[in-house]
Amino acid sequence: MRNVILPLLSAVLIGAALPASAAGCYADYKAKQDNPLRLHYGVAQVNGPCDPGNAKTELSARLAAQGWTLLNIMSVFGEDGLAQRKDSAGSNYLRF
Repeated sequence: MRNVILPLLSAVLIGAALPASAAGCYADYKAKQDNPLRLHYGVAQVNGPCDPGNAKTELSARLAAQGWTLLNIMSVFGEDGLAQRKDSAGSNYLRF
């Protein structure tokens, strides 16, 4: 009986953890370019852990590849925060 319960319990626990990891993680940020100075606010999807440190690491590299410097991560949030930030981000909504 124990040989049957343990695999079933493991499957249930793994299944319960999947929706949390499948949920989207996003960050809103501010970035700049020099010569001439240009600033922008944007929203980007973040892969991996949904925390400001990971968002900073990931977005710094993405932005730098396009000539931008990350100034700061304002917040990290789930899909429920996307709609309220879309207008403010304009063309930088999910661009990077």
